[in-house]
Amino acid sequence: MGHFGFIPKAHALRAACSCGWTGTEYPLDWEQIGEQDLRMAAGDLAEECETEWWDGHTSTVEKSAIAVPEDITDLLSLVSEKIEKLASRSPLAAVRAARLLEVAAVRAAYWPAHDARARASPAEAAAALGLNEDDTRYLLARFGNWSPYG
Repeated sequence: MGHFGFIPKAHALRAACSCGWTGTEYPLDWEQIGEQDLRMAAGDLAEECETEWWDGHTSTVEKSAIAVPEDITDLLSLVSEKIEKLASRSPLAAVRAARLLEVAAVRAAYWPAHDARARASPAEAAAALGLNEDDTRYLLARFGNWSPYG
């Protein structure tokens, strides 16, 4: 089995969000990285992207998106924590639990997705969900079970 002679390498790391926001670019020094795995070699840079820019951005998006009642966010946090704990004992059980959560989300969001599509413009829905318009269209289509192209 052959290998490609030229494998492109990233020029820089940069935090990016589905809303279109991008953080500061952190150039990569490939002479220093050499043949190391990028995840290992650039871990500190990735952490800097996260703490310096990403956390602030997600906080801003969260504040501008439509509010979700605290009892629901608390319940979702609890479920996430439980799945993370389960993953340490049984990764497959954790994946199954996450899949059940995903199925429940799709079922619960079916009619709200249809109502949102009928009542809100794409720009309003995107702003409320903290996404860009394309990602909002895909999300609503997935939850509402229609084609995002139609």
